[in-house]
Amino acid sequence: MIRAELRAKGPYSLRVPGRHASDACRIVVNGTFRSTIRTEHGLERAEAVQHADGTIVVRTATEEGIEQVRWILGLDDDHSEFVRQFARDPLLGETLKRIRGLRPMRTQTVAQPLLRAVAGQLIQAKRAREIERAVVRAAAPALDGLHAAPTCAELGRFAPAELARFGLGARRAGALVRLCRALELERLKRLPTHKAAARLERERGLGPWSVGVVCLEGLGRFERGLARDLGLIKLASALARRWVEAEESDVLLAPYGEWAGLASVYLLAGYAQGLIPMGAALAA
Repeated sequence: MIRAELRAKGPYSLRVPGRHASDACRIVVNGTFRSTIRTEHGLERAEAVQHADGTIVVRTATEEGIEQVRWILGLDDDHSEFVRQFARDPLLGETLKRIRGLRPMRTQTVAQPLLRAVAGQLIQAKRAREIERAVVRAAAPALDGLHAAPTCAELGRFAPAELARFGLGARRAGALVRLCRALELERLKRLPTHKAAARLERERGLGPWSVGVVCLEGLGRFERGLARDLGLIKLASALARRWVEAEESDVLLAPYGEWAGLASVYLLAGYAQGLIPMGAALAA
């Protein structure tokens, strides 16, 4: 295997995003990343670990594999400006002080976060991950027990009724299959975020949260994120001291502009760890 020592641009922790990053394609335990990836040479095993000095040591079979891991981990997407700009933010200040190295971990294909988004609508996160794992295992090839990220072609070959057997609702399964058959999702990476998001939003069954999942995890964009996530609705409700409607939680992300997607990730992480001050005012 090829060994490369990489440095992330800006603050970065492999351990922090890895806490909830394991799926059918990768395992992340105690800051060690292991995955199956695709290259032009076929399937490869990829491994990465971050040392105490911040160096990320990556091992794959090819140089292409090294670059794939670099992108999946987001090593080149420096968010130092986000940390600097919002260091004294009333909601995010303490979170940025404690976990400033958090970056969303990405998937190798855009099709996988689309599947994740469709599976995650209106059900518990644990059940959504179970459905995602089952579909990935049925759709994509495996190496050493881990599957490659599914492609549009692999997901598009299913009929909606077949996907329903894995637990996807008929409408959501239909939306997934239609998009995978009608659009080569990897081409969205060539578009500005607003155009990619607009294309996805034209599809019935895909709302702001689903589009945010694809933008963050599939396209590697920080502008659009987990809008109207149940966690953000709960946070907005706690701050407002009443239960808010999903669209009312949009006020949480409005102040962060081009960083709204990354802010959604930090708000959820901070809320889960009790780092969001409940006395902060919720913008009107």
